[in-house]
Amino acid sequence: MAGLTAAALATVGFLAYQAQSSVPEELVGRPGPSATPAASAAKAPRDRRHPTALPAHSGAGERVVYSVDDDRVWLVSAGGTVENTFKVTPGSVDPAPGTYAVTSRSKAVTGTDGVPVEHVVRFADVQGVVVGFSAAVDQSTPDEDTDGADPGVKTGGVRESRADGEAMWMFATIGQKVVVIR
Repeated sequence: MAGLTAAALATVGFLAYQAQSSVPEELVGRPGPSATPAASAAKAPRDRRHPTALPAHSGAGERVVYSVDDDRVWLVSAGGTVENTFKVTPGSVDPAPGTYAVTSRSKAVTGTDGVPVEHVVRFADVQGVVVGFSAAVDQSTPDEDTDGADPGVKTGGVRESRADGEAMWMFATIGQKVVVIR
């Protein structure tokens, strides 16, 4: 009996968490970010109980949300449901908070750090450095990419695992909204 009660409580807790992260923003009165990258510089509040929960003030509608402070991405459906969330490892250049759009994609290229990458989804340009999500074919992260890479080269690649890169590739087509928050 105690085992069933514990299982029931765990299930209810999980469902409550899922329900909390899938409430459409328009129902809770959260304002979206401005359309300019310089806007939205304030750090979005985080749910301390659920650090992977979608931050408040992260926009509305279907979008990719990227937190440069938390190194985390959320793929959010049109109804506000978090379809996926995962940790990322940024390059040396971060985009300013604001709203962007996916401008180009490449199935496979060599990153600015010399590492073969796949599922490249580009969305910003920071002083001539292109910023985008990608997955290293060898599963390395920018911190590990020291063999032959020039440490003085500025990189805009936001690295994901290969599985997360595939999810991003399927979700973020040309024109997809990308909201960058602190």
